Amino acid sequence: MGGIHPTAVVSSRAQVADSASVGPFTIINDDVVVGEGAEVGSHCELGVATSLAKQPRLVIGPGSLVRSHSRIYQGSDFGGGLTTGHAVTIRENVVAGARLQLGSQSILDGDCVLGDHVRIHTNVFVTKNSVVGSFVWIFSSVLLTDDPHPPSHLRLGVTIHDFAVLAAGCAVLPGVVLGRGCLVGCRALVTKDVPEGMVAVGAPAELRGPVSALPRRDGSGEPAYPWTAHYHRGYPEEVVRDWVAAAGRDCP
Repeated sequence: MGGIHPTAVVSSRAQVADSASVGPFTIINDDVVVGEGAEVGSHCELGVATSLAKQPRLVIGPGSLVRSHSRIYQGSDFGGGLTTGHAVTIRENVVAGARLQLGSQSILDGDCVLGDHVRIHTNVFVTKNSVVGSFVWIFSSVLLTDDPHPPSHLRLGVTIHDFAVLAAGCAVLPGVVLGRGCLVGCRALVTKDVPEGMVAVGAPAELRGPVSALPRRDGSGEPAYPWTAHYHRGYPEEVVRDWVAAAGRDCP
């Protein structure tokens, strides 16, 4: 059952589904849409006003979970199943597909596009003009940048293609393109494009061969990548079925 806590402040111009819930001391501003079954925790603010928004509407899709102390600005659209950690900040003009996961204290700095099933861990900064594909993993403390000679008015966003993995603590410089299924190693400093299916490590990062050459460390002797061959938790059954078939295995 949904419900709005008596201490919450919800604008008469907001649209909150009857099955949604809103926690204590949360503010929901004008032109915010909260979908069916969504849960907004305590001390959040949705639809934070800004002159940078291209339009005032903010859409939080059905089945979403916005945890406490999060701030989401006007002008963004999130597909169903958005899940945030605590104290995230999402600026204006973000378009995200289904089931985005955004870890505690992470920031989407606005004007970016994310595909379906993107998983972003804690304390990640996604810069303006970033384009992130579907099924991308971005681990803790990753930094995506956009200003090639700070401070300036030039903004060159990072592009990350489907199934790419960015390990903890890496930084990606403005305008870099990370290819489909590539792997960026822990604490790498990525200054140039990484081709599809390749490993980049070091500072500055250098290519170290295909991801398919990396073995799993579980004693199986099987390759660690593509990760879709062995990691399926939280993904839809129909998607997993395709991954398993592509790997030449029986569906679990």
